[in-house]
Amino acid sequence: MQTTIKGLLQKNGSKIVFLVMDGLGGLPYKGIIERSAGGTEGPFAGPDGRFIGKTELEAAHAPNLDKLAVLSACGLHIPVGPGITPGSGPGHLGLFGYDPLKWEIGRGVLEAVGLGLEVKKTDIAIRCNYATIENNVITDRRAGRPSTAKMLKVTERLQKEIPEIDGVKFIYGPGMEHRFAVIMRFPEALSPEAAMVNDSDPQMEGKAPLPLIPKHPKAERTAAITRKFIGRVEELLKDSHPENYILVRGFSTHPRLPSFLEAYGLRALAIASYPMYRGLARLIGMEAPDFEGSFEEEIEYMKANWNDYDFFFIHFKKTDSYGEDGNFAEKVKKIEEADKALPCILALKPEVLVITGDHSTPAVMKGHSWHPVPAMLHAPYVLGEVTEGFSERQCLKGELGIIPSVALMPLALANAGRLKKFGS
Repeated sequence: MQTTIKGLLQKNGSKIVFLVMDGLGGLPYKGIIERSAGGTEGPFAGPDGRFIGKTELEAAHAPNLDKLAVLSACGLHIPVGPGITPGSGPGHLGLFGYDPLKWEIGRGVLEAVGLGLEVKKTDIAIRCNYATIENNVITDRRAGRPSTAKMLKVTERLQKEIPEIDGVKFIYGPGMEHRFAVIMRFPEALSPEAAMVNDSDPQMEGKAPLPLIPKHPKAERTAAITRKFIGRVEELLKDSHPENYILVRGFSTHPRLPSFLEAYGLRALAIASYPMYRGLARLIGMEAPDFEGSFEEEIEYMKANWNDYDFFFIHFKKTDSYGEDGNFAEKVKKIEEADKALPCILALKPEVLVITGDHSTPAVMKGHSWHPVPAMLHAPYVLGEVTEGFSERQCLKGELGIIPSVALMPLALANAGRLKKFGS
């Protein structure tokens, strides 16, 4: 699809905005009915039981989203494929028109680039957690969620004490709380197979770290050096507590992606507070400055840079966070928070505004899911007046139908007048 689009691109002064409310899609909370039947008020229902049988979008008081949806083209999109639960990386790649089955990006690279590290073709990037271990059993995968300031000093110590192992340089990127990233910089360029090493993180406490096993002969050196690295860190932190160990995951090499400018002819700005999303944006050539601030501040930043870019990606995280926590009520509140700020985006009068999520994170499932994601595309040349609001059930009635995520970018370009006719 990108190859076809490239031959149809034409320039104009139009602006396209993608507001991505992470994990937006949800499911109705049904268990509350059983709890209420027993005489106990459910955890999310007020006296009026207004959340019973509703999704988070349906339960939210979101008049601006609902009003805009009536005037927009609505539908549902599938990030990867039917029944496949996507991670955040594939979910966002699909939104930007990159087939996630073709262009897979490792989480280590996403984390490293998001923390401001440059990833080269000689590098393997790894996501790391400080952890607590006792008698070779992990007692806390996140080392008690220590302060970011404290762990910055620990990571600086690692950089000073372990800068190189067996001719491979180690470059560290401190993250938030217990998280950090490491780049292993080899003397030569690497093939993707060099990163085929499993995670050491067993994803639960009470278990031993998983042994690092290469899944390809080209990954044997990577695994061996990483084992030495973990051993040296454990020795260095043996007197520290609770951060006396590290878990490694997401081994990955530099992807070979066409840039966003090359693919679509758009100068793009990404505004995201979380490193991973900045990292993804940078990998496809978007400008993604380090940014920390509220959603309202993200919009103000977009406004201040409005004349310098054609495409704006704004990331809204907390809908996903509370979905993963299983906190239905707080996810509803975050939808309402975004709704209140929506008029500030509309005041900029973008030719195209797409509002959607990268995947669904139903609070009832406490995690990402395979369910299609609600989406609206607001532009002058849509049918509109098909739906009565913005929700999963209403979007199912919309003119877009159920489409693959990669279809959203061509639709946005067409509605922005940036695609010529195909054929004579």
